[in-house]
Amino acid sequence: MADHTCSGLRMRISGERSIFYLRLGHRACLVCAVLILSFLFAAASQAVKGGKMKLSSPAFPDGGAIPVIFTRPAVGGRDISPPLEWSGLPKGTRSIALSVVDPHPVARNWVHWLVINIPPQVTGLTEGASRTAMPAGAKELVNSFGYTGYGGPQPPGGTGEHPYVFTLYALDTDELDLPDRSSLEGFLAAISPHVIGEARITGYFGR
Repeated sequence: MADHTCSGLRMRISGERSIFYLRLGHRACLVCAVLILSFLFAAASQAVKGGKMKLSSPAFPDGGAIPVIFTRPAVGGRDISPPLEWSGLPKGTRSIALSVVDPHPVARNWVHWLVINIPPQVTGLTEGASRTAMPAGAKELVNSFGYTGYGGPQPPGGTGEHPYVFTLYALDTDELDLPDRSSLEGFLAAISPHVIGEARITGYFGR
């Protein structure tokens, strides 16, 4: 895994569990700063717009366990992306982006899925859509495992439950031009000026 660790600050974002771990040491990493700014900006946007944007999955509830089928083969899964549904995109949304990140201190913001340029009329993704049935125009980026599209949970044994944070971003731009191997920092830096709404859910998996 790439070393994106920072140490010291732990943030509670949603639900009854602390799902987002950011640690700031003597050298604060760029990804932590951008994540914090992105979250604060989106929270302000949601407050202004009434907080109506919603993200959900028919496969698991927010704060619930991710079914094994959506994990990687090494832990018994099929590495297929879970179904997602969303609604309440704010007026002015011109494209949608998606991220799935494991912020557990061991995983260090491991990227499981990054998608850009989802058309604004799209209201969800079917089960197994990654690499096979993505909306026209949508672009999947390379994940931290080194391949394009969704990579399911595969936490190291003995590290407990890991939170997998699915975040949907409503953007005021038609298209983002990002290289296939964009980092999480690059992805967040590119979308941050364009975020007009945000919604997230968190699924858990551990072994």
